Amino acid sequence: VLGEDTQLFVQALSTTVDGIVAEAHKLTELPYKNITVKIPTTPIGLAAMKKLRSTNIRTLATAIYTVQQGFLAALNGADYMSPYVNRIDTLNNDGVGVCAEIQHLLNAHDLPTILTPASFKSTQQVLDCLATGCGAITLPVDVIEQMVNFPAVQPAVEQFNKDWSAAFGDKLSYNS
Repeated sequence: VLGEDTQLFVQALSTTVDGIVAEAHKLTELPYKNITVKIPTTPIGLAAMKKLRSTNIRTLATAIYTVQQGFLAALNGADYMSPYVNRIDTLNNDGVGVCAEIQHLLNAHDLPTILTPASFKSTQQVLDCLATGCGAITLPVDVIEQMVNFPAVQPAVEQFNKDWSAAFGDKLSYNS
């Protein structure tokens, strides 16, 4: 079903540096060209990212809750990083603020890591993160639906159609 060019982000489950590195090499043997290995931003994960930096294996630093974790992930060669915006918020911190500070450090130190925040529960979190200049975002389906199904839109469309019908009947705009 998936083509060989499909970009896949696959979580490493090993709990040792050598295990994560070996798992990353095995994952890249799958029949897909664009595999990125997701690695938790722990001391072990950071060491694995550093080891993988000299290979062609792309990494995404996961489980980021602090600016310090994000900066260390970038310094250790992560290609991408995903701070958990809403999870940070629920710990009485500022998820969007963490993303903004990480993006500032990436820019200030000319680090190539792409900020790809995840764990969103509201459209406002998404917009605020996008305003920080992050390279991409990871969205759950329910938040995407919130973004495209704004409650005022359907009644406005119905009113436009009603107004058109009152003025022009069944004619379509390109037939008038």
